[in-house]
Amino acid sequence: MRSNAARLLAASATILAFAGAAGAESVTVTPAVQQNCQWDYHNFCDQYAIGSELLDMCFKQNGPKLSKACVDALIAAGDTSQEYVDQQKKLLGK
Repeated sequence: MRSNAARLLAASATILAFAGAAGAESVTVTPAVQQNCQWDYHNFCDQYAIGSELLDMCFKQNGPKLSKACVDALIAAGDTSQEYVDQQKKLLGK
């Protein structure tokens, strides 16, 4: 009985991990993103490959610290939306 529960738990965790990975998107590196996010990349996320899904997650995790120029470039590139940015600001009380 316990082994079935353990298998079910492991299977659920695996499915959730794949679902989370599938939801991550890579950063679209436009010339504006390249120019306007250079400082942000080097200060917060330079351990991740440019354009990678991990970089996208790092930028989202550090969103409140990103420069306005970088956020604007990411919005223009379609990597995030103004609605998402506004929602995050609201959650942080900004």
